[in-house]
Amino acid sequence: MKRLLLIICLLVPYLALAQTDRRRDWVRNGIDIPEVTVYGKRPLKEIGTQQTKFDSVVLKENVALSMAEILTFNSSIFVKSYGRATLSTVAFRGTSASHTQVTWNGMRINNPMLGMTDFSMIPSYFIDDASLLHGTSSVNETGGGMGGAVKLSTKPAQNEGFGVQYIQGVGSFRTSDEFLRLTYGDDHLQISTRAVLSTSPNDFEYRNHDKKENIYDEEMNIIGQYYPIERNRSGSFRDFHLLQEVYYNTGRGDRFGLNGWYINSNRELPMLTTDYGEETDFDNRQREETFRGILSWDHLEEAWKVTTKAGHIHTWMAYDYKRDVGNGTMTHMTRSRSKIDTFYGQAEGEYYIGNEWLFTANLATHQHIVSSEDKNIIRQDGGKAVVGYRKGRAEVSGVLSAKWRPAERFGISATLREEMYGNEWTPLIPALFVDGVLSERGNIIAKASLSRNYRFPTLNDLYFLPGGNPNLRKESGWTYDAGLSFAVGKQGVYSLSGSANWFESYIHDWILWLPTVKGFFSPKNIKDVHAYGIEAQANLSVALSSEVQLSLDGNYSWTPSINKGEPMSEADRSVGKQLPYIPRHSANLTGRLAWRSWSFLYKWCYYSERFTMSSNDLTLTGKLPKYYMSNITLEKEMQFSWADLSLKGTINNLFDEEYLSVLSRPMPGINFEFFIGITPKWGKKK
Repeated sequence: MKRLLLIICLLVPYLALAQTDRRRDWVRNGIDIPEVTVYGKRPLKEIGTQQTKFDSVVLKENVALSMAEILTFNSSIFVKSYGRATLSTVAFRGTSASHTQVTWNGMRINNPMLGMTDFSMIPSYFIDDASLLHGTSSVNETGGGMGGAVKLSTKPAQNEGFGVQYIQGVGSFRTSDEFLRLTYGDDHLQISTRAVLSTSPNDFEYRNHDKKENIYDEEMNIIGQYYPIERNRSGSFRDFHLLQEVYYNTGRGDRFGLNGWYINSNRELPMLTTDYGEETDFDNRQREETFRGILSWDHLEEAWKVTTKAGHIHTWMAYDYKRDVGNGTMTHMTRSRSKIDTFYGQAEGEYYIGNEWLFTANLATHQHIVSSEDKNIIRQDGGKAVVGYRKGRAEVSGVLSAKWRPAERFGISATLREEMYGNEWTPLIPALFVDGVLSERGNIIAKASLSRNYRFPTLNDLYFLPGGNPNLRKESGWTYDAGLSFAVGKQGVYSLSGSANWFESYIHDWILWLPTVKGFFSPKNIKDVHAYGIEAQANLSVALSSEVQLSLDGNYSWTPSINKGEPMSEADRSVGKQLPYIPRHSANLTGRLAWRSWSFLYKWCYYSERFTMSSNDLTLTGKLPKYYMSNITLEKEMQFSWADLSLKGTINNLFDEEYLSVLSRPMPGINFEFFIGITPKWGKKK
């Protein structure tokens, strides 16, 4: 009943707006930008950049996916997942999760305490535009991206009148997914409301390779052993997301925007495969409430553009660990509370001189205020003590760039970035990009870039109790890129494109948390890391007939990431070894076959073995074996006079692969999803 009332409340203002719809032609009064066809060269903004863009088909092909799954099957980076509906982070070009910067509509959303982003908490249904900026290219967007950056954004719906879309999904393990989008638009105003609710007991079965059960004969002699089948215990989740957007276009070159994203999550943390206790003996739970809001103003003229933004992020997180102390009473062992407030401001300008020059300037600031406490610490006198930290830090980042294309087939770009964290400034961060068209016939483009970069310690690195180290140095490094891309095809028949890139990074003073003699972990600047490798991608689209389309998209990366530091002791065997949880090889392939209103999708990904220890020891738990993953989807679209309907069925882990992404974290076998979507044709002629 509450859900029905919520939907009615959301519908009422849209129905009211629909009754007062006005048709105002701002296009004729605004700036007319004619369509331009460009052959053999990139836009000025993209000179020399290594970028992977995800189109809307990829982002919306399965609305139940988070950005973690989108990156897994459509990019060359490694997604480290702690299990279904749990923490998912990325290893970009052999670096750690905190070396990847993530922005949403221009605002950096990395957690200032941990430095990372949980991609399992970003539903792809909320993202309209996504791209990866590899290595050096991230300097154009933000600092600190030693591996790269993930750029996420939303767009105005561009609808006329009132629109509704509702999708209901059901899946294995009693999973339910609901998606609702309400839109209203006219010549000036665009309003969009999106809501996602996902719930599941998440009690999938898996074979536990960390345990062995004995088989006995009648005389109790062991005659065999087997790995038991167990259920994922204490892994339920309930995630609710609400995204509200309002855009107003004056028709005279100005656009005002409001974006508000609310998250309410309640997740149990599943028991490990090595846990022998009963599920009822534990309560391991994480709760989160987050609001991200942005106000924006864009002004566009024929040769220049100005953008200003102001935003705020508020996050409340709670982690509770309870267990039965033996008398049937659940007692708090950990009661952690964190509150984060980030205030954001940005101003950016672009100025074109003809088709040859582009100058940009950008200044962004983030003010973090963090309170982190464990309210369950017992004092010697038996009382409770609050242990944690309360800190604030201002982060300012400014960048200037000039992009020049002196000839149609050649371009060069130079960028200078300066950053301040707290009261410490970085040296100037330079970046240089070049590209050139080697052959117009095959649209063969050569590109290269180099940059310096810095990453400051996170607030937990500096102040976490116990273990924070306020004497940490910032990480620094150089990154080099070089590659070739091509694109050929025949209109209406086929298109083929691809690229191959070499990259190399040297990172100094790598921060790593290590055990101490006092029984807790503490971060230290201990490593110099050499990360290098190859990234390749290819795309093929073929019209097999007037009604049949086939497309194939593939990615591959080879990513050695080697510890080049000095041994910390005579027993240190980590020098010269691959960093933990970074596969040397990863690949994925997506095939799409469309016929009339039917479409079939096959997705495949592969990760090579990952070491769990810095010494790369080949013990029982020293490495995780390679694995392959296959998913398939079949969709049917139907059009009626009153609505458009879609039916979609998905099989995940098609071949029931037994695998782990993180040691002792169970993963599901084969599972199924089914979706039905309806888009009514409100007020449209039949």
